[in-house]
Amino acid sequence: MNEDGDQQAPAEGRVARRQRRNRDALVAAARDIMTEKGVEAATMLEIADRADVGAGTVYNYFKSKDELAIAVLETLMHDLALRIQAVTDRFEDPAQVYAYGIRTVLDTATGDVRWAQMLHRSEVIADALFRMMGPFAIRDLRLASQAGRFEVSNADLVWRLTSHALIGAGLAITTGQVPASASDQIIVRLLCMTGIGANAAVELAGRPRPALAPEGGAGPGRA
Repeated sequence: MNEDGDQQAPAEGRVARRQRRNRDALVAAARDIMTEKGVEAATMLEIADRADVGAGTVYNYFKSKDELAIAVLETLMHDLALRIQAVTDRFEDPAQVYAYGIRTVLDTATGDVRWAQMLHRSEVIADALFRMMGPFAIRDLRLASQAGRFEVSNADLVWRLTSHALIGAGLAITTGQVPASASDQIIVRLLCMTGIGANAAVELAGRPRPALAPEGGAGPGRA
């Protein structure tokens, strides 16, 4: 306890610090390499070398390159949420905040090779999307409902369904089963899950979308 009698978190031990540093270094190295050459071309040996850890050490943290790629994608999802927030904090309509967010996720899932190459693991990726961007999306759903723009009684459920729908739609688009031109229709249908009518969803989906800041350019945000 401290002087005020409050419980203090236990200090992180030396081994735990080293393990955290190694894991963080591996994820950062994998993110850089997968950005440079794609998920398929990246190798575990190359990632370990750039992270400055032993070639065998990487498998103490990640069982496969696929698992490491998912960890990278989780960091990309969180960063994307912060970049979306940096834009939408200027919006007056909370419904527009949510609409901008889900459209940006769909565009990123189909346009960013680091996302697109992982969409075949749709169940795992949808779960990661639910967890990593959920604090932002669920908050936005609740704020829009409080403002009378949406009618959502269970924001967690709506976001879970939306997460799976976004990843499924992204996979369908990247594999050619659904044309990219259907993106507007997809977003309209997902907005209808919030309880607004079809006409309102069309208007919301059609609003201008300001550009995101470049990756790594978002300032600190709130979850």
